[in-house]
Amino acid sequence: MRYLIKFSYDGTNFHGFESQPNYRTIEDELNKALAYINNGIDTKLVASGRTDKGVHALGQIAHVDITVSITKEKLKRALNSLLPNDIHVIEVKSVANDFHARYMAKEKIYQYKLNMGEYNPIQRNYVYQFSHELDVLKMNKAIKYFIGKHDFRAFTETKEKRNNYEREIIEATIEEDSDILTFTFRGTGFIKYQVRNMVGLLIQIGLGKMDIEMVPKIIEGKTRSVGYRTAHPEGLYLVKVIYKKDVK
Repeated sequence: MRYLIKFSYDGTNFHGFESQPNYRTIEDELNKALAYINNGIDTKLVASGRTDKGVHALGQIAHVDITVSITKEKLKRALNSLLPNDIHVIEVKSVANDFHARYMAKEKIYQYKLNMGEYNPIQRNYVYQFSHELDVLKMNKAIKYFIGKHDFRAFTETKEKRNNYEREIIEATIEEDSDILTFTFRGTGFIKYQVRNMVGLLIQIGLGKMDIEMVPKIIEGKTRSVGYRTAHPEGLYLVKVIYKKDVK
């Protein structure tokens, strides 16, 4: 039977989501727990996408096929009893055998959190401790240029090669709460480092080191700019994965 698994994780002590030899990854921890439940059978889940080292998730989605007879309630309990305390299964659903967590995803929502104020050691793994004042008004104007369907190859790493760099961003906002900025991006999908690079560019605009008009120029130029750095991973969260219809 195929199950949908919704789960969250603290990415601090993981070398990213994807399985890698000699590194602790979220995928490996989940697959180990699933294999134990599935009578020792090598059981691999398929996630909606990957997150990088240090990145967190509030609502990651994956599907998995289990051959043993088990209810969704028992599967959730069993997984949470076997998983380390930095991964937690929120919900398990029975789904049709043709459901695919990655290919059927319609939209994703990411958020990035940044602290402009005094360095906070308690939040250092969950909010980027930038600790410099930014012009949020300028950044809010600049972020609107990301909305729409664009070729985002300028916002991935230079060695990343793919057939299609086009993605659509439906919503892009910045909310300010005291010294904490929350960037929200909702789109049809995101390529590697895209959100962190967009935030990195906005930081430079907020510092007054780049003009607002550089955003459309960089998008149209389709070339990675040397004028900004990729924002740190610890401020990034995969918040939600949205599907074309409610998954029953």
